[in-house]
Amino acid sequence: MTQKKHPYVIGVTGGVGSGKSCILQILKDKWKAGIFLADDIAHELMEPGGAGFGPVVEALGEGILAPDGTIDRKAMAARIFSDTGARETVNGIIHPMVWEEVRRRIEKAGEDGLSLAVVEAALPDEKNHDIYDEMWYVYTSGENRIRRLMEGRGYTREKCESIMASQLPDEAFRRLCTFEIDNNGSLEDAGRQIRERLESRGLTT
Repeated sequence: MTQKKHPYVIGVTGGVGSGKSCILQILKDKWKAGIFLADDIAHELMEPGGAGFGPVVEALGEGILAPDGTIDRKAMAARIFSDTGARETVNGIIHPMVWEEVRRRIEKAGEDGLSLAVVEAALPDEKNHDIYDEMWYVYTSGENRIRRLMEGRGYTREKCESIMASQLPDEAFRRLCTFEIDNNGSLEDAGRQIRERLESRGLTT
């Protein structure tokens, strides 16, 4: 029996404004990586017909539905932001589904001959670290993150600081990760760090 080929799997995490999307783009363009976004998969699961739609509506009530019958993301976000119990309930429903789907897509990527798979998760889930061969932390200083968010998303400094304060501190990210990319410089510099790391793992473009 031929053994299934499994891609090398990297988890990518980091705080808001750290530039994870730029790192993912380099991995996709230069290294032909398959990119899997945990947040996007969660949204797919909560679309009508998705495995998470019914359980979430049943848990939170039809008040989170938009007139067209889809989940109103703003209404749900407001609900779970202000209600810890509701947030924990939704996470308990959706998170296991997300990671099951991530595993399925990685397996499919391997069957399709992909040698590198990258999973982006803003909030690392320690219970699912066995998915990864290694976990990367994208580090950017607080001031650079605020500047990027103000320029890129039009946030106020106060909003940036509020969001950042609600996320994991740098030390917690570092504890969970095996490699750190310093993303305070240029894209070229970030690309160099990625190249050196992947080549040290025997991967080539």
